[in-house]
Amino acid sequence: MVQMNVKLRRWGNSMGVIIPKEIIAAEKMKEGDEIELVLLRDSTGLFNSLWGSGKGTKKSAQQIKDELRRELYDD
Repeated sequence: MVQMNVKLRRWGNSMGVIIPKEIIAAEKMKEGDEIELVLLRDSTGLFNSLWGSGKGTKKSAQQIKDELRRELYDD
């Protein structure tokens, strides 16, 4: 999984994101490839409602990341 912060930009009547060329090269991506996009917006409170704010938690950052990966990718 690759994580990056990008800005949403207008593209005609739509909006899009730019994937940096370093990521494209590292992931061997090419035009027409299908990719999975996972959106997490902290401002919605969705992340906090699912996993808590992290304040006062006894879980390590790695444990929280592992839980997130299981939620996103395990069937």
